[in-house]
Amino acid sequence: MSRLESLISQLDPQLLPRHVAMIMDGNGRWARMRGRQRGEGHAEGITTVRRVTELSSDLGIGYLTLYAFSTENWNRPQEEVDTLMYLIGWAIERELPDLIRNNVRIHLIGDIERVPEEARLKLTGSRDKTAHCTGLNLGICISYSARWEITRAARHLAEEVLKGNLAPSDIDESEIARNLATYPFPDPDLLIRTGGEKRISNFLLWQIAYSELYFTDLLWPDFGKEEYAEALLHYQQRERRFGKTSEQIANE
Repeated sequence: MSRLESLISQLDPQLLPRHVAMIMDGNGRWARMRGRQRGEGHAEGITTVRRVTELSSDLGIGYLTLYAFSTENWNRPQEEVDTLMYLIGWAIERELPDLIRNNVRIHLIGDIERVPEEARLKLTGSRDKTAHCTGLNLGICISYSARWEITRAARHLAEEVLKGNLAPSDIDESEIARNLATYPFPDPDLLIRTGGEKRISNFLLWQIAYSELYFTDLLWPDFGKEEYAEALLHYQQRERRFGKTSEQIANE
């Protein structure tokens, strides 16, 4: 039995997270440590995306959301931005046949209109070609930040109030959630961040209110299926109380 098989055998299928979110950090550092260009690290990171997507699909996890490119990333050197946009478009097109074969549905989350046309057309085309899939829902957050998302939701709700379609008293947590870019995804049960940093970096700030957080020092290109399975095992060892006591949870 391989190490991966051993780890998977320890997982309780009934306790798997319904939704896993990931901050994919460390591509640039991975490349720099090897004397390579940052773009090569991003290219290597695409292999990790394939690995975590495959395992999520194999395990029957319903939703996987990946932080591919933040609104703040537009401030990076233009050469790196151009490389990232090219790689994102190229990767999604390359992986599309396998995604369809594995019944994976692509969702684009973020200010997609800011993405250069060539990459945007590849992304939206791939999304449309997987619209019939009913397995894993793969959320790709590109040109995304939580503050952008919440501001967008607040603006839309204000417009609905001005039009008379909504009363201010009707705005509650569920109404806000329906206007977020991730709707209708459920809130993440588990947020994983690679790369050693222990911060959220403007990612799903509303949605992760009760998510379990898992940080690893591994750089994203080094995060394989075994490491993902370990994170899932760690998640299953936690007690999720949602404000209740341990005794209340035990008696439910």
